Amino acid sequence: MAEEQQQDRKPEPMSVRDAGRKGGKATRARYGPDFFAEIGQKGGRAVSKRYPSEHFREIGRKGGRRVAELVERAKRLEEDAQGGR
Repeated sequence: MAEEQQQDRKPEPMSVRDAGRKGGKATRARYGPDFFAEIGQKGGRAVSKRYPSEHFREIGRKGGRRVAELVERAKRLEEDAQGGR
């Protein structure tokens, strides 16, 4: 009886994340990891043709500021933790 119930159940729907992971693994198995490097470089070249160099400088500045903020926050948290002993 329990066996019949298990056979009647439909499989759980796959999440988008799981489907993407499964597709990525299948693509890697089919084409190899170098395929991803190649398409990444191709995409990078396309984006660099579309946007001027100032666009990338601004992205770098934003990233640098964010990293600096996170480092400062971590230092403050560490100081607070040490001071609270």
